[in-house]
Amino acid sequence: MRPEDIREFTRRQPFEPYRIHLTGGQTYDVIHPDQVIVLRSRIIVGVGGENGVPEHAEHIALIHIVRIEELATQMQ
Repeated sequence: MRPEDIREFTRRQPFEPYRIHLTGGQTYDVIHPDQVIVLRSRIIVGVGGENGVPEHAEHIALIHIVRIEELATQMQ
């Protein structure tokens, strides 16, 4: 996956939550645009926590992202 692909999902107006699927079967739900930092070869995703403040961060290599799924239709 290219950094531009992730950035496109993160910068949509209005923002729509999405799920990141990885090669190992793990998934990460992104429910707020500030939850993701996009770098050249990886992303950093804030996970866990309460009140919109992540508990920790996961570093994910872009080569391990299989697909991105929009969650907006599932959350309605």
